[in-house]
Amino acid sequence: MKLDALAKAITLATLLSTASFGVWAADIPLSATIEADAVTTKVLAVDPAKHQVVLEGPEGRQVHVQLSDKAKNLGNLKVGDLVKIEVQRSVAAYLDTDVDKGLPGTTERTGELRKAPGSDNPGGEAYRQVQVQLKISKIDLKTHQVTLENPSGQSKTLDVKQPEIQARLKDLKVGQSVIVTYTDILKVTSQHDS
Repeated sequence: MKLDALAKAITLATLLSTASFGVWAADIPLSATIEADAVTTKVLAVDPAKHQVVLEGPEGRQVHVQLSDKAKNLGNLKVGDLVKIEVQRSVAAYLDTDVDKGLPGTTERTGELRKAPGSDNPGGEAYRQVQVQLKISKIDLKTHQVTLENPSGQSKTLDVKQPEIQARLKDLKVGQSVIVTYTDILKVTSQHDS
């Protein structure tokens, strides 16, 4: 499964897990960012029995990685194999139009996809998604900023940069809820060095 396909699957799963499609259809996006990075490195050592791998890090340094016992195909990973690690992180903030939903809170989802046991090139994908319900504590129409308060009472100010969303800030009210979704996707693939 491609990284993009996994990201779409996670988004779909998030939408399907909500109580009402109508609420999501009416939600107002406030901001969204996506960051991605990838690195390809070489396997320096493998100990399948202990679920340990040593990879070549920056400047040739060794990076020791302890895997869980779910890593079933480590016996197929060899010294000299190439390992590609891709990370995608996204943050999206939406105004929750169901104002009387309740107090701020947090939910977390995780999941993974692994290559079938016996696969020649070990690898897999994993995601972690944290959704936090925040309250709007301040709206500044001149600077296009919205200040949000988390469940523990700490505040953070968002800069709303998209003109179409800036135009909708006047419709926001202090006390409304904002849902911020943080998603991390990790994809690891390997190939034998030819």
